[in-house]
Amino acid sequence: MSTREPVAIPFGPRPEERVQLVRPGARRTYPEDVLARLEADAATIVARYPRARSAIIPILHLLQAEDGYLTPAAIDFCSHTLDLTGAEVAAVATFYSMYRREPTGDYLVGVCTNTLCAVMGGDAVHEALVDHLDGVTDGTVTLEHIECNAACDYAPVVMVNWEFFDNQTPESARTLVDELRAGRPVTPTRGATLCTFRETSRILAGFPDTRPGALDAPTAGEATLAGLRVAREKGMRAPDHAEPDAAATAEPPTDSTPDKPAPAPSADVPHTDGAAAKEARP
Repeated sequence: MSTREPVAIPFGPRPEERVQLVRPGARRTYPEDVLARLEADAATIVARYPRARSAIIPILHLLQAEDGYLTPAAIDFCSHTLDLTGAEVAAVATFYSMYRREPTGDYLVGVCTNTLCAVMGGDAVHEALVDHLDGVTDGTVTLEHIECNAACDYAPVVMVNWEFFDNQTPESARTLVDELRAGRPVTPTRGATLCTFRETSRILAGFPDTRPGALDAPTAGEATLAGLRVAREKGMRAPDHAEPDAAATAEPPTDSTPDKPAPAPSADVPHTDGAAAKEARP
């Protein structure tokens, strides 16, 4: 008998990890007035889709706008509204990084530390903000790492409520969060003056952004438009669309016909009895 001790392997996240959908103090149900309002908004969203379950992404943004993060009440509401299981809703809610699973401040400040932003100083920006915000618990700013947001031409990039602040330094990032905490209007490098995280979530759910001038703000910077400008100066353009020939659109050959069962693994192997098989062995 082996004298080795058994090894216990725990599955799932540890209770202290910041990924739990069920947290102390998280809302389990909605008050009647909140529920009625959410049902009306959800009906507006679901009506845009041929199948109700297709509305899960904007519905989750709508629910995140209610509490600033997704709660058990949000999962239950989404499950009931879209006729999905709680597991199906939770799978989506925990897959996409834009869905929060813990209380979030009015401004979600994300610092990109992927390769190019890190090389250009993203790690230094993040470290500076960690030190600068140490002990801040007033609910105005939540700081996190973010993955690449396709703004490498402006590295290092900080995003606040998913709006870009380009070419940041530790000093400019500290000034940015101080302005946010002071309640002053802050305008990103590209985009409209910031609104709160909950207001942003409602916009992402598909409801109109009614802020004056919000839709007129620039959305692209000079570095992004440089290639387009050069192409226009040189008269460059994409080739005209041409009808593909029959050979190009032919279905590629497949190993089996979908409407026919695949042959058994040994269908083309001659049958041999046990004795013959033994004689054939080396």
